Amino acid sequence: MALAKAKEIVASAPVVVFSKSYCPFCVQVKKLLTQLGASFKAIEMDTERLGRNLIQLTHVIFYEGDGTEIQSALAEWTGQRTVPNVFINGKHIGGCDDTIALNKGGKLVALLTEAGAISGSSSKTTVTA
Repeated sequence: MALAKAKEIVASAPVVVFSKSYCPFCVQVKKLLTQLGASFKAIEMDTERLGRNLIQLTHVIFYEGDGTEIQSALAEWTGQRTVPNVFINGKHIGGCDDTIALNKGGKLVALLTEAGAISGSSSKTTVTA
């Protein structure tokens, strides 16, 4: 059930970041994506358990369910249990280090542009994180 939900969330947006609001690595990835002008959906998995609904506030979505279920499903799917867990165009990118390495290597903007998360004319080539 949680794996199906994780896949549904990933398919719902060009860029998805599974995150925890207190995690400095998650904050760093979300800041980088924002600086690049990318639209993305951040799923904050550390919110209080009040049900199994998603509440959207701008581009941040609070998963009101058991975030550990989603995190376990992501680990099963991708082999990565840690956050942030980044997906671009449905493809697992990795975590903070992987995302920063793609940016430093000049590949992140191309992936984001191809996914439709940023337009080529308004994107920055790289951002120092």
